[in-house]
Amino acid sequence: MSVSIDIAGLPAERIVFETSPLAELCLVLHALSEPGHHPRLAGWTTATNAALRPDLADRLREADFLWRNTFSDLFMPYAGLRGGDGRAGTTLAGELDMLDGLDDEQFVATALEFASLAAYDKGAPSPLTDAAARSRALERAAARGPRQLGFAGRLLKDPVAVRGWVRRLLEDCDEAFFAEVWQRVRPALAADTRHKSELLRRRGLREALTAVSPALHLEDGGTRIRADKLAEGEATATDPAVGPGLSFVPSHFGWPHLMILHRPGWRPVVHYPVGSPELPPPASADALKRRLEALAHPLRIQLCRNVARAPYTTGELADLLGVTAPEVSRHLAVLRRADLITTRRRGRYVHYQLDVGTVARLSSDFLEGILR
Repeated sequence: MSVSIDIAGLPAERIVFETSPLAELCLVLHALSEPGHHPRLAGWTTATNAALRPDLADRLREADFLWRNTFSDLFMPYAGLRGGDGRAGTTLAGELDMLDGLDDEQFVATALEFASLAAYDKGAPSPLTDAAARSRALERAAARGPRQLGFAGRLLKDPVAVRGWVRRLLEDCDEAFFAEVWQRVRPALAADTRHKSELLRRRGLREALTAVSPALHLEDGGTRIRADKLAEGEATATDPAVGPGLSFVPSHFGWPHLMILHRPGWRPVVHYPVGSPELPPPASADALKRRLEALAHPLRIQLCRNVARAPYTTGELADLLGVTAPEVSRHLAVLRRADLITTRRRGRYVHYQLDVGTVARLSSDFLEGILR
């Protein structure tokens, strides 16, 4: 399974490495909402969450499906902006201005993309104009909680007001913590883009992709980039509707996520992590055996992929994977016995989520297990 980007006919100068403060803010917010995904940041996430003003913390929870359930493409507005050059901005304020430049349908469909993930790379009807899409978005938001349902309802009723609310929220995040974060991480990210730009110029795209991630491959005679991911998707870097371009954006907060923006009508973006953490001590041999056996089924692998980024209910997983809810429940039980997923009840909904720390240790657990 993979996500591929068609780059046939793409001019070399339209492949760029660049930093993006708004994209990095997305990953910072994700780390704050899902600290288990980022064990090396545990001290920072704990301290930052504790220091948040109560009103800001409440607003972040209200809109958290923009960075928790998905990495919303709203954080890379330059990729979808009509009439733009497809380049990221140099400042957060500049990229927020680009976000303001998206039309209402782009904004709403992208903000509520968690409700139509199965059709992400094919396009789906706008929840602003399609009753079924609207109903599905509200149903999916309800499963996230009352705050998220309220946010989705207001967005569909008055997108202009909510767009202003979102901008103020991100500006308040900048004032509260992100300005300091960006000042600290930007030099290293800028150095990474300079290094990979030079590698691209001197050694070619294949070498640059290898430096970005071993999951990226250049294929079909250099006309297609393939990313090894547990998902299927296709994109083109030469869509005439938005113009040619392919961006590579590094992230200090990104590990373990390698994201590929491949929304129709948007320029593709590869958002890649710089650096990775050290892993904790290994589990017992019995626990390792249970976990490897639990992962030896293709449907359970797909379940892990879906609950890796955010919590999902049994019904949502059944809908995404096209199987029955009882079948999903049986496989979730196996994963729970192996301690690979956690559960949380919210009202009448039970949410399942991958224990990222446990899964991240599997490779080192396996190696130490067979050597000791």
